[in-house]
Amino acid sequence: MNMTIGLEAESHASWQIPAYRVAHWSGRQHRYCVVIPVINEGARIRSLLSKMAALDISRMADVIIVDGGSTDGSLELSALMRDGVSGLLVKTGPGKLSAQLRCAYAFTLEQGYEGIITIDGNDKDDPDAIPRFVTALEHGYDFAQASRFIAGGVAENTPKSREFAIRWVHAPLLSFFSGFRWTDTTQGFRAYSRSVLLDQRVAPFRDVFVTYELLAYLSYRVPKLGYRCIELPTARRYPKGEVPTKINGLKGNLAVLRVLVRTCLGGYDSDARTRG
Repeated sequence: MNMTIGLEAESHASWQIPAYRVAHWSGRQHRYCVVIPVINEGARIRSLLSKMAALDISRMADVIIVDGGSTDGSLELSALMRDGVSGLLVKTGPGKLSAQLRCAYAFTLEQGYEGIITIDGNDKDDPDAIPRFVTALEHGYDFAQASRFIAGGVAENTPKSREFAIRWVHAPLLSFFSGFRWTDTTQGFRAYSRSVLLDQRVAPFRDVFVTYELLAYLSYRVPKLGYRCIELPTARRYPKGEVPTKINGLKGNLAVLRVLVRTCLGGYDSDARTRG
């Protein structure tokens, strides 16, 4: 099935969402969904989906993949359906991770989900924590962030430079400027309530969010607005040898740092365009 979803013009007229198509959709079955952003993850996404199927995740939340334009054949539809995937969205417009997430969040909000969990498609995060995210949403938390660095968390084979940057630069800065003590702020394993994503003071559906901006921005903006936030212990395991990541080299890390600084200075706030 191929179709293009258009958001209701009256209620979502101000939303900026990249073009995307719905390659598969079996309909909403649960209050919550798990969104998995991918692009050319190969065997890694197959492994993650197999683990999720073994955990019966599809019995508590609908599983929706948002593809950034994979060309590796890893998202064969019949295999996805066997693993309990409810939806496959394919971004056709410009942008990277944040653009993919805007597509997925717009679609899932339109379908009426009360909460959205995201987990990276590169198989570094253990999906056995997903039920804990569902529980956090059910208990009224608006933002739940995975952390490998709190009690009960597991950090395995994390590159030393990355661990240093997270623990001594990224998380401390976002903690100071947001008013909430974060320990693990760069990974995408997290959950948001519907209220957060629809709050006009948050306004996540803007074209300024293209690469990794949305992750840092929400970690800063949501607690600053007084929403209930929590970190949950999770396991994040890097394979030995080559690190599966889309952030590479000095250029990639400098780009993340620029996003962090701009975020902490309020440069992505929904009212930033109207200031002074």
